Amino acid sequence: MARPRKCRRVCYKPQTMLFYPDGGESTECISLTLDEYESIRLIDYQGLSQEQCAGQMGVARTTVQQIYADARRKLAAMLVEGLPLKIEGGDYQLCDGSDCFCGFENCFKHPRNQIFQIPKGDHQMRIAVTYENGQIFQHFGHTEAFKIYDVEDGKVVSSQVVSTNGTGHGALAGILSSLKADILICGGIGGGAQAALAEAGIKLYGGASGDADGAVEALLANKLEFDPNVHCDHHGEHHHEGGSCGEHGCKGHEGGHHCH
Repeated sequence: MARPRKCRRVCYKPQTMLFYPDGGESTECISLTLDEYESIRLIDYQGLSQEQCAGQMGVARTTVQQIYADARRKLAAMLVEGLPLKIEGGDYQLCDGSDCFCGFENCFKHPRNQIFQIPKGDHQMRIAVTYENGQIFQHFGHTEAFKIYDVEDGKVVSSQVVSTNGTGHGALAGILSSLKADILICGGIGGGAQAALAEAGIKLYGGASGDADGAVEALLANKLEFDPNVHCDHHGEHHHEGGSCGEHGCKGHEGGHHCH
């Protein structure tokens, strides 16, 4: 009797699960499994060797070689034939951080990572802001830090800056969830990230700009200018509604809204 296939460890699901070619009309779709996606992410995006990839995914190197080869063939077919790509299925289990190859200091799921264990009071609201040099950083997927504000009785009682440790944009919603954030204030943000935040129960105020501390104060006073239809395709996501990333920053639709 054949041995059951061992589940491959996947750090997190990708931010975007479906890609369409511009102007494509084919009903055929390439299906890339989650474990195949992970091999591409680790080897081609993060620059790991196949041996390191095997250690991260918890399988033999020969298994990774086959997964990676299958993934590359599918990506080649997608590009050459102009076919849609859907990421779904596969023999995988999501990483819980207990045996992460990259080390717990870079894994937001690891229970030993104290960076993401900031105490939060029972009656506190936690606001996260994409942060750089005191300003709201405009590309959610490239943010290198969040500034975290704890609010009680309508006032900020504490704040601190938390590094994302170079985490890719696909995991940033997971970091915010681990930080127990209730609200995110940011500039441009893609549709996939918005969906991930909604799934995590994190309320989004996108399309904001300017001073980070001032934005939080404005939010608490119901005066924050933001864009409920903010959109960013800086990472190549394909969307059907308007908006795009400018050369120097992600911008939403003209005309801000106030939060209520």
